[in-house]
Amino acid sequence: MRVYVPLTLPGLAEAHKTGELGSGPLVAYAVTPALREWYLSDDIEELEYAALSRAALASLRLLAADAGAPRRRVVVAVDVPDRAAVVDPDRGLDPAALGEVRVSEAVSLAKAASVHVDAGDAETDVTAAAQALGAADDGDDDAQFVVDGAEDHELLWFATQEIPNLVGAGG
Repeated sequence: MRVYVPLTLPGLAEAHKTGELGSGPLVAYAVTPALREWYLSDDIEELEYAALSRAALASLRLLAADAGAPRRRVVVAVDVPDRAAVVDPDRGLDPAALGEVRVSEAVSLAKAASVHVDAGDAETDVTAAAQALGAADDGDDDAQFVVDGAEDHELLWFATQEIPNLVGAGG
């Protein structure tokens, strides 16, 4: 199963250093039955994009909690055994948890298929979105508009060989 793991650039740097995204359980996003039902689509590419978008929002939440992290959302796409990614039955129908899975085992960075990161020109909107997230969660429509502004930026696709350059460890 392809899962999308939300990170920050410091989190990606740590994964690059240790060789793993986490030892589990790890929150990720995937094409789950609830996500399929919500998006009413059979197009796997659309559904994968929806899961990636959910992970990008989770990355924004990580940025909101880490004021020192560069203001760029990061998502790592990785393949894990189907049995390793499980939907939390208590959160399966919660719209806020659409596509959310728990990966029960360690996830090696070597298993990553790609990395998705905001371009530098997204930083202003991502910064504003991270600051507005709490108010948006409380129902503030203006703040939600600001959060949605970050989603206007497509994450760029990077091969895993490019991770050293993304985290500043490249030669």
